[in-house]
Amino acid sequence: ADTACKNRPLDLVFIIDSSRSVRPEEFEKVKVFLSAMIDTLDVGERTTRVAVMNYASTVKVEFPLRTYFDKASMKEAVSRIEPLSAGTMTGLAIQTAMDEVFTEEMGTRPATLNIPKVVIIVTDGRPQDQVEDVVASARTAGIEIYAVGVDRADVQSLRTMASEPLDEHVFYVETYGVIEKLTSRFRETFCAVNVCALGTHGCQQVCVSNGASHLCDCYEGYTLNPDKRTCSAVDLCAPGRHECDQICVSNNGSYVCDCYEGYTLNPDKKTCSAMDMCAPGRHDCAQVCLSNDGSYSCGCYEGYTLNPDKKTCSAADVCAPGRHDCEQVCVRDDLSYTCDCHQGYTLNPDRRTCS
Repeated sequence: ADTACKNRPLDLVFIIDSSRSVRPEEFEKVKVFLSAMIDTLDVGERTTRVAVMNYASTVKVEFPLRTYFDKASMKEAVSRIEPLSAGTMTGLAIQTAMDEVFTEEMGTRPATLNIPKVVIIVTDGRPQDQVEDVVASARTAGIEIYAVGVDRADVQSLRTMASEPLDEHVFYVETYGVIEKLTSRFRETFCAVNVCALGTHGCQQVCVSNGASHLCDCYEGYTLNPDKRTCSAVDLCAPGRHECDQICVSNNGSYVCDCYEGYTLNPDKKTCSAMDMCAPGRHDCAQVCLSNDGSYSCGCYEGYTLNPDKKTCSAADVCAPGRHDCEQVCVRDDLSYTCDCHQGYTLNPDRRTCS
């Protein structure tokens, strides 16, 4: 029964009275009640979030909804709460809950998720300020209020604060010594059949219980399909979704980075550096390799010319017309040349012209 009956997700705020009339040993019993309540709840970031407020003449937010998502941390924080003593400003406490706790910055979930906003007020006195207008504002804001009265608590004030129907939202116990017996009452109140635990939900990946119904969700890197049940891998390589410098390779809900030809992936696995394509063994140039930002081209030594294959070289005909400065005769000499003259002429001292 326990697995099939978990409380529906709530944004739940406890407002506890620690005015002078609440004796220290009674306040300790309130803290025991809070811990017992926390034990019955399905506490978690995506299930029930809990905040605790403490009030007397002043109001103190002991911790907001965004602080703790596990029972142990929450109960430890409750054990450290100290009473404030003095008056009973219940209206101020409810107003503070609306202004400072039921906000998205403090951990309340967006209205679009339809997570119930619930307040449980524990008091043994009569409010010393006006609560009617504040309670009306709280109702308008969609906040459900349970009023727990102890010992000297004014029943009419409890009924003024509580939500309708009153017989489901007003609780009274004679002493703080028996307040714990309300735990089971609240457990029944907040209990809903957990469709996710029953295994009949039909969600492909994640099932989120939501009262007597449920919602489907997906693991990180997946998105919910229009059928609201199945999931598809998100294209994490879509522009703006990844951190790759050059190439993003999608990989079933995740991705890896790669680089263009001539580049190599840096140790950060995101950015790329140009490789030295002219390092020995990396190119196929016959003579000269010219590195060029991740790529390369081939060249030849002086006196050679690059062949059409753009890799190999042939010795240039240094005596081809226009390639030398001999006046009459050009004589090839391996990769160089010398000048000579026709019969009846002699080479001048400039080694070029003839007389």
